[in-house]
Amino acid sequence: MRANDYFIIPISVAILITLLSVIITKRTLGSSKSAGGERTPPGPWKLPIIGNLHQLATGSSLPHRRLAELAQQYGPLMQLQLGEIPTVIVSSAEWAKEMRKIVAMELLGARRTKMLRPIMEEEMAKLVGLINTKPTINLTEMMLSLGNSITCRAAFGKIQKQEEVFLPFIKQFMKMLGGFSLVDLFPSSNLLRLLVANAAERKLKKVHSAADAIMETIINDRLAKRSSKKAAAGNDDEDLLGVLLNLKDTDDLGFTEIKAVILVSHISDTWTITVEWAMSELMKHPRVMEKAQREVRKVFNGKGSIDRLQYLQLVLKETLRLHPPGPLAIPRESKETVMVNGYKILAKTRVFVNLWAINRDPHHWTQPEVFEPERFLNSSVDFRGTDFHYLPFGAGRRMCPGMHYGLALAYLSLANLIYHFDWKLPHQMKPEDLDMSERFGIEVKRQKNLILIPAPYHPR
Repeated sequence: MRANDYFIIPISVAILITLLSVIITKRTLGSSKSAGGERTPPGPWKLPIIGNLHQLATGSSLPHRRLAELAQQYGPLMQLQLGEIPTVIVSSAEWAKEMRKIVAMELLGARRTKMLRPIMEEEMAKLVGLINTKPTINLTEMMLSLGNSITCRAAFGKIQKQEEVFLPFIKQFMKMLGGFSLVDLFPSSNLLRLLVANAAERKLKKVHSAADAIMETIINDRLAKRSSKKAAAGNDDEDLLGVLLNLKDTDDLGFTEIKAVILVSHISDTWTITVEWAMSELMKHPRVMEKAQREVRKVFNGKGSIDRLQYLQLVLKETLRLHPPGPLAIPRESKETVMVNGYKILAKTRVFVNLWAINRDPHHWTQPEVFEPERFLNSSVDFRGTDFHYLPFGAGRRMCPGMHYGLALAYLSLANLIYHFDWKLPHQMKPEDLDMSERFGIEVKRQKNLILIPAPYHPR
């Protein structure tokens, strides 16, 4: 072989790769029209194999923020290729309305929330007492503990000893739900399935098995008490487990379904994150804190009802606009090819609605990045998903089932925190220096725990 041959082979390969890249690029750029001539939604250029994954890895670090940036360039209905999966991102109220389905029945509705009110108030009073004993508190950890206590009592009627073992598995389960798996993006890859999916599946089965055994023990204990002569008639019917066991006797409800509902009740404590973000915004905006605190103390000192706290409602609305519990609504996959506002959405396309982007859309909100509760004054916008430029809980059948429950808890907790205490940031930190960085997952939490200094309030 001549010396030049060593260069000819690499050059030939390079030319072949270049030609293939040109062909693929043409196909990629030309894919905005289907074989039938209909347009598919616009989107950024994509690479072979990985599609648009490289574009999600640049810019801002969190997916919902990066998707919002791309939507500014490519429009409110945008198509990406995430590995092998065609994906449509909806970042506009008008386009989200096109996707709307009939609102589902709530898992934890208004009537159920009213029944649980005494439990909420008792656990909140305990938290206030605990804060009174601390010079500095980790509000993040305290809210998590409060959420666990209320959820446990709502589900089982009292704090179960098994909860100490159960809750770590719930945390692990939530972490796995918010995780990222290459197998989801390349489902046809047997190698990835072998290397990644099998390990993840084993881990999930281990967590499920442990949680299932604990729930089995709790259910069996309750059944034993029910059959015992010592059981007081009807005293367990108000907690979630009692209600589910009653349904088992009257409806077609099995133990598997009962366990599933209990599990869902334990992983839906997004309201604690909302309270944490609300307190963060109040600490960063002293004017708003002072106004909200003045209202709460005036109403409570006058023995007024919590329902009269109108400004606090605005604070909560604005918090949920900027910090929706789940920034990306649970994805759905189109079963068949459909047309949406002139664009063709192919079958098997995964559809995400970017609630975070919709809630900050400058076409609907003045200064959308600014925390300003007054923007909701004299506004009919509510939480129910009927106003498609404000979707903190989503809309349609995938709307957050615990909305009423979560709002009631967030409202009660926030009112008590700003009534009973004046608050300062540690280390003489200025409000504008408070770190508001996010940590992405199935829920968007603060990157750093919220550490505050409480000063008990004593009404005159």
